[in-house]
Parts: sequence; C-alpha cells; structure tokens
Amino acid sequence: MDYMLKNNKKYQYKRKDDYMSYSLKDMSITISGDNIQFCDNNLVQIIGNKKRGFEKISFDQYVKDVGGERHELAEEYLDIKLPQRATSKSAGYDFYSPFSFELEPGETIKIPTGIKAYMQDDEVLKIYIRSSLGFKYDVGLSNMVGVIDADYNNNPNNEGHIWIKLINHGDKTLSIN
Repeated sequence: MDYMLKNNKKYQYKRKDDYMSYSLKDMSITISGDNIQFCDNNLVQIIGNKKRGFEKISFDQYVKDVGGERHELAEEYLDIKLPQRATSKSAGYDFYSPFSFELEPGETIKIPTGIKAYMQDDEVLKIYIRSSLGFKYDVGLSNMVGVIDADYNNNPNNEGHIWIKLINHGDKTLSIN
C-alpha cells in the first residue's frame, strides 16, 4: 500500500499496471488512462507527476461575479457541472452553461461558467467552440480562442473564474438548456 499527501491529508492508494484506485473514507476513485473522476467538486487528471483539472470557484466569488442575491443564485451554483469529455476519444472537454438561454442571430452572451482550471506552469488551456455549434448555428467565441494561462487559477481578483462569450453570426436561434 502506498500513500500520498495532498492538502495535508493522507490518502491511501493501490497502483496496478494501468490504473490507480484511491480510498478516502467512504469514497473511492479509480484513475485509468485518461479517464476523469470527480471528487469534492474537483476534476483531476493524473499523468505521471503532472496534475491538471477543473474545480468550482467559491460560492461567494460566483455571487460577486454574477451579481444578484445569494438565495437566487444558490441553486444555479449547485447545478454547475464540471467540464468533461463527451466520449473517451473526445479531443477536449465540454463546458456547460449554469443556466438556460436563447441566443438570437446577431446577439452575444457572456456566460459565467463558475469554473476555474489548474495546470502546470508551462501549460495553457485553450477554449474553442464546439464544432457542431459552429456548423449548425454559426455560433462562435467572440475572441475566437479563449486562452487561460496557468497563473490565472486562484488569482486574487476572481479566483480564476472562466467566462465564455458567445456570438451568434447565423440566422437561427441557439437554445441551450
């Protein structure tokens, strides 16, 4: 049995040929290849000694960024879904809107994802539009490619909160539920 130390807590794990299994009180996590797992609102991918992933920003930060009453935003915050791959062979992770909306032709919308990303110092997260949104609706990112630097995570101004701004260049309404 091996142990690792994270956040001053001791985690027990067993290493096998192609996967790791973690035990933490009543929760267990299995890491296999590039599979992603969720733990306490953390998304973790481990490749060798490198760590990268996504987690929610704090509720206080979400309320500050979005504006509004805490009680009105509580359910929206709880429903924030961490980015994940749609299939095991997906090229990237899908981000999800924390609320439903319609984007009419010619309109833009700025979406607070409630998510921050962590990665190694020499890495960057790039955000692209899903190809299906571009092809079917002619919707794109207003800045074409979102670039999230490694040092954006946990910055003192906004905890590294990732926002996504979409623009509808097409002639059809985009509905996100």
